[in-house]
Amino acid sequence: MSTANVKKSSLVRSAGLVSVLTAVSRVLGLVREQVMAYFFGASMATDAFVTAFRIPNLLRDLFAEGALSSAFVPVFKNKLTREGDREAFSLANSVLTAILLIVGGIVALGMIATPVIIYISANGFVEFPAKFALTVSLTRLMFVYLLLVSLSAAVMGMLNSFGRFGIPALSPALFNLGIIACTLGLYKYFELPVYAMAIGVLVGGLAQLAIQLPQLWRLGYRFRLQLSFLDEGMKRVIGLFLPMVVGMSAGRINIILSTLLASFLMEGAISYLNYSYRLMHFPLGVFAVALGTVALPRASEVAGKGDFEGLRRTFYETINLNMLLILPSACFLGFWGAEIISLIYQWGEFSQADTANAALALLHYSYGLIGFSAVRVTVPVYYALGDSRLPMKISIGSVLLNMALYWPMIRVLDFAGLAAATSIASLVNFGFLLWFLPRKGISISFGRLFLNFVRIGAAAFLAFYAATFIPFDPGAGQPEVAARVVKLLVGGMAAAILYLILCVVFRVGELSLVREILFKKK
Repeated sequence: MSTANVKKSSLVRSAGLVSVLTAVSRVLGLVREQVMAYFFGASMATDAFVTAFRIPNLLRDLFAEGALSSAFVPVFKNKLTREGDREAFSLANSVLTAILLIVGGIVALGMIATPVIIYISANGFVEFPAKFALTVSLTRLMFVYLLLVSLSAAVMGMLNSFGRFGIPALSPALFNLGIIACTLGLYKYFELPVYAMAIGVLVGGLAQLAIQLPQLWRLGYRFRLQLSFLDEGMKRVIGLFLPMVVGMSAGRINIILSTLLASFLMEGAISYLNYSYRLMHFPLGVFAVALGTVALPRASEVAGKGDFEGLRRTFYETINLNMLLILPSACFLGFWGAEIISLIYQWGEFSQADTANAALALLHYSYGLIGFSAVRVTVPVYYALGDSRLPMKISIGSVLLNMALYWPMIRVLDFAGLAAATSIASLVNFGFLLWFLPRKGISISFGRLFLNFVRIGAAAFLAFYAATFIPFDPGAGQPEVAARVVKLLVGGMAAAILYLILCVVFRVGELSLVREILFKKK
């Protein structure tokens, strides 16, 4: 196997490991959502919990798995490569100390200002005092999660820079397990049982951090309080971080606006959007986030050497593999959404009408999955080159487009219009990121990429659409859960087999690469 193919194989294998372990976490995430749907359905309690958790969760994208991680990893990896462990660990001490001070302060201020935050972000709840009070109380309780997940993300970035992807990818599973265990174990001990889920958020966040620390210790890292904003590495982290925060803040404001608008719509609208958004995030996390996680340290290493050809190859590998996996996922969610939601959520308090509404939202999130995932694997190229300003500007532009689309899309699709507007904006965001890559010195053949996307997209669309016409009846007398499982499995497997056949017919190159890596020992 050539050197280029060895590197390509390494990327696919590392991404494969992260994908498998992330899949475990995402499955547990779906179980978590099933537990919530079973006990609470689409009710006042779920609307309150989803809104409350959204506040620290949005800030998490800024101070944890989004801006902070993307700014910290390239600088940490560069120091690790050029200056060794000692200097890299010194930078890590400064970053972790800053997280404790700054994010800890934000948590304290957020808990004080929670009533104002909920008044602004979910004003529709004001007319229902019990709902408003419950949301405020849950938000205050879960704010501490922001600090836990910020520390966890920094530790994850350090481990990834050392090529340790397994435990960090598995750690979110502990978060989901914490929520599931606390909900099942503490449900009957609260007058308002939804508090059991909120406690589970804190337990899960602590477990997510704790599972990673032993491996970091074995690598020789020892934390000590240290803060130096004048350090060259710290300056570079801040220089990357601030534009990312500005760009992502626009997106967070957009999500808050979406929640605000949904709070004025039909009862359960926030819950329908949340359930479908979580399903859309399953393939996003398993495939796109995994590829982005592996690609960022590699792109940072290649960019640090000034190897633009290597950076171009890394981008092509990640974006094409991303599309090979994401396009069929989007088609599956779009064509089989009702069956998926029925199997996962339609139990207990979750009704058939709830399934229909959530499936409508999922349909309009499905094509947005393509944009979300493509952005995840394109942005690391900019960050590796030390440019966070251009992605920031493009992000702000896409957010403004998203906001402009809300009103007309709501008029046409009601609550599902919020999902449609977000999806359209995500596709535009990716389009501009791709368009400006050549200005950064990354030579892109747009015709080649487009042709490859068309091949994969045509194969996925034809396969999963055709599978909806397969006449399959599980048979009378089958238990309801078995009938749902068998129907979805048969349809999904038939679509997957047809997709692989069409990929061969359309000569999709990435399929042969994956086959070579899986079945050839060398």
